[in-house]
Amino acid sequence: MSKRHPVIAVTGSSGAGTSTTGQIFSRLFASEDISAAMVSGDSFHRYTREQMARLAAKGQFGERNHFALAANHIDRLEALLYDYSHTGNGRYRHYVHDEDRELIAAGFKPGTFTPWQSLPADTDLLFYEGLHGGVVSENYNIAQYVDLLIGVVPIVNLEWIQKIHRDTNTRGYSPDAVVKTIINRMDDYVHDIVPQFSHTHINFQRIPLVDTSNPFIARDVPTEDESMVVIHFREATDVDFARLLQLIPHSRLSRHDTLVIPGTKMPLAMDLIVRPMVQRLMAGKAFA
Repeated sequence: MSKRHPVIAVTGSSGAGTSTTGQIFSRLFASEDISAAMVSGDSFHRYTREQMARLAAKGQFGERNHFALAANHIDRLEALLYDYSHTGNGRYRHYVHDEDRELIAAGFKPGTFTPWQSLPADTDLLFYEGLHGGVVSENYNIAQYVDLLIGVVPIVNLEWIQKIHRDTNTRGYSPDAVVKTIINRMDDYVHDIVPQFSHTHINFQRIPLVDTSNPFIARDVPTEDESMVVIHFREATDVDFARLLQLIPHSRLSRHDTLVIPGTKMPLAMDLIVRPMVQRLMAGKAFA
């Protein structure tokens, strides 16, 4: 790796856990004294929350839903990654979430966007977290600009449980409304989200060890200690499995390119796996 302006992306669907992974990376960047331009995939949605609601009321669903490429400014996302990889700059914006107190205090309404603006100057790398960091389609190739692409992919029943729990408990949606959203997104999940995980360098897939056969009646989300995490590497020859097996308690190999760990050890495993890769990216900047 020897690129002057590296790009790291974490991709996964809504409720999969990409935000938690982003927090792990933020701590890693801080400990390595890395200045990262942090970009959220929500920023590239085409419609505000109210626009999506109005379209849905008419049965149009805003190019179907946010999973669909057509419901997002994928062209702007590709332009950002192209520009950053070549110049260290690019254009982005923020999507205002209900919990974004600073943006709300500045006068922005939840469910809307801030104006497009330039990334902060002189950052060490760009970090993207969202739905479409690994898109390769007839019209777009986002993955080609990403130096380290990570997929966060719980098995689908667990993903649905996490989404239902989050949207009903923290966003105020009814269970029926969340299930309807899941159903409406299914075609786009299959065609626009799932194929990205064939382009990732590493996939982290959490698997519950409790019964999730009917995710629509689950009362709580399986905890980390009720789960295992399957970690698949695209290039197994670059991985020091002996070191990982020694440092991660109760880990094992299920295949030559696949590590299985207890769910509670995912932050440790991600740090052990990703930190050396980030360090190599940073070292490569000096020779770019």
